[in-house]
Amino acid sequence: MDVEKITEELYGLKPSDFVAARDGYVAEAREAKETTAATAIAALRRPTLAAWAANLLARRRPEETRQFLTLGETLREAHRTLDAEQLRVASRQQHQLITALAHTAADLSREAGQSLSDTVLHEIEQSLHGVLADPDVAEQWSRGRLVKAPEAAVGFAAVTPETPPARPAPAEQKATPKKKPGRETARLRRLERARATAEEADAELGRRERELGEARDAQQAATEAAEQAAARLDRLEHELQTVRQTATEAKAAETEASAAAKAAERELGEARRVAERAARAVERLEQEGEP
Repeated sequence: MDVEKITEELYGLKPSDFVAARDGYVAEAREAKETTAATAIAALRRPTLAAWAANLLARRRPEETRQFLTLGETLREAHRTLDAEQLRVASRQQHQLITALAHTAADLSREAGQSLSDTVLHEIEQSLHGVLADPDVAEQWSRGRLVKAPEAAVGFAAVTPETPPARPAPAEQKATPKKKPGRETARLRRLERARATAEEADAELGRRERELGEARDAQQAATEAAEQAAARLDRLEHELQTVRQTATEAKAAETEASAAAKAAERELGEARRVAERAARAVERLEQEGEP
């Protein structure tokens, strides 16, 4: 079995159709004794509604997808090199594009027969932020294989600059004696406190987003389990109905057979009596004919 082709097909389906289609391919692979393919397909996770909509955007709008991926490369490079001008330009493009693309994804979803809530729209925007910040997420999205919204990378916290900000050389410091060291020191302290506050806020946001992701994973697992249980219940109820019908028919057949057997016994008794009378008649006639 072509696992790559099957994967591409599955992630193009609506989340509500994903599990049944995946399990069908798993059963087919197992029946064909293709254990490796069955294991690989069974490991595929159903995408959330937001991830599916983001994937739909990547599949249906390839040119806009390429432009957005290029913007992500530009932003990551700007953060690595601390290019302030490039960051300002790319950041403006970032917010405009994310909003526009999220609404495009919502439009495509409606065309596919799936409406989206404001919460799902927010998750799509979160996914697009992750695409800009994380090359791995960008790779998954470009292939239409996102499973859930990634944790938001606020300020590209995961990107480490290649070089630290340049500090003025001692000669430069001496060349500007008019600066007031006390005011500059106070500014630097405020900056350090602000950075510390921002880092704490980012860390707290990360924790909250991880908790939200875990809760959504648990919800998705529970939904899948409920769907599987409901499907099994339907099968069992159908089997029970079939068994009851078979039992009713068997009981009717038993009753009919019992009546037929009794009728046959009566007819057999009558035939025996007729045969006995005929035998006695023959015997009498034979005796009468003797000298």
